[in-house]
Amino acid sequence: ETFDQSNDFASNTFTAPVTGRYQLNFNVSVESIDTAATSTRFNITTSNRTYFSALDPRQFAADILGKFTFNIHVLADMDAADTAAIFFTQDSGTAQVDIVSPASYLRFSGFLAL
Repeated sequence: ETFDQSNDFASNTFTAPVTGRYQLNFNVSVESIDTAATSTRFNITTSNRTYFSALDPRQFAADILGKFTFNIHVLADMDAADTAAIFFTQDSGTAQVDIVSPASYLRFSGFLAL
């Protein structure tokens, strides 16, 4: 956590302090994506909707050992006390995906836009 001006981020969940439209941004770099998986995806799940960035790794000839970056940028309609959290999902294949270190390769931000 770089900064949290009004303590809206706790237990890996952002809670909207007031009703409005929030700009939510997420990016992460990962390694070792298994090509036997049918889908590898990161989600921003809010109280109202799920936004995702997905990859079908079967298109590659071999496991993706180098960095692959997932990005999500959305304008989300949120009511006061609605929440937003990040989730990772992989359908089938070997559970071997690693988040790239250092932590600077993983970012989440959100702000009241309107």
